[in-house]
Amino acid sequence: MAQDNKKILILGNGFIGQRCVSEWPRAILSDKRISTADDVLALIDEYRPDSILNAAGVTGKPNVDWCEDHQFETFFGNTILPIEIAKACQKRGVYMLHLGTGCIFYGDSTHDDGKWREHDYANPVAVYTRSKYAADLVLSTLPNVGIARLRMPTDHIPHSANLIDKIVKYPKVVDVVNSITIMDDLIMALGRLLEQRGEGIFHTVNPGFIRHRDIIALYQELVDPRHTCEWLTEEELVETGLAKKKRSNNVMDSTRLEALGIRMRPVREAIRDCMEKYAKAVEVK
Repeated sequence: MAQDNKKILILGNGFIGQRCVSEWPRAILSDKRISTADDVLALIDEYRPDSILNAAGVTGKPNVDWCEDHQFETFFGNTILPIEIAKACQKRGVYMLHLGTGCIFYGDSTHDDGKWREHDYANPVAVYTRSKYAADLVLSTLPNVGIARLRMPTDHIPHSANLIDKIVKYPKVVDVVNSITIMDDLIMALGRLLEQRGEGIFHTVNPGFIRHRDIIALYQELVDPRHTCEWLTEEELVETGLAKKKRSNNVMDSTRLEALGIRMRPVREAIRDCMEKYAKAVEVK
C-alpha cells in the first residue's frame, strides 16, 4: 500500500487510475485534460504531490487495432504526453512512476528460459506497442522516474478493460502462454514503488505463466460452467481478419521488482483467488 502520509497525484481517469485511487487514502485522481508540461506544472502547483502516477494513455476502442489507423493520436498519448509529464516532474523534483506495457515483447526472448528481462531490447510490431516502447526508451534515461510494465490486467471487479471480461466475451480465443498482472498485486507493487521511488524499468507481472485456456477453465469452474468458446492459433487470428496485426504474447521476468523486496504472488495462486472474488462480484450484480 502506498504510504498514508504521502500524497500521490494520479493522471489518467481510466481502469487502473480509478482502482488505485480507491485503495490509496491520500491519492488524488485528476480528471483534467493535459497536453503540455505547463498543464502538469499547474496540477503539481495546485496539489503539491510527493509523486505522480501516470496511468494515462491511448489503447484504442474497441481494441488496439484502432491505433493502426490513428497513429498521431496514439503517439501523442503514449509517447509525447509521458515525456511532457516527465519534463514537469523533473522541473519540480517530483518522482514519476509511468505505467508501461509488456506488450512490447513478441514471442520468446533470446535467454535460455525465453523470458524477457527489463534491460532487453523489445521487438514491437503494432503502432500501440511501438508508441509505448518509444516512451520507455526516453523515460528510462531520466533520474527520479520509474516505469512499471504490466501485462493484461486481470481483476476481480468486472470491467471492460479486465482480461476476464475481455476473453469471455469472444466466441473465438487464442490459446497462448503469457504473463499476466493481477490487479490486487499490481496496486500493492505500484504503492511500494512509489514509496521507494524506484528508478528504471520494473516488470510488474505475477511470477510464472498461464494460458488463456487455463483462465477459461477457471471461469467455467467458478463462474459459469455453461461458457464455451472456440480456440484459435496466433496465425488464425490475423488470417481470419479478427485482428489487423499479430498480438503480443510473452513471458516476463520480474527480477528488478523482487530485488526491491516487492513480491507479487505466483500467477496460478493469484488468478484462482481473483476468479473466486470475481464469481462473488458477478453474483452480487
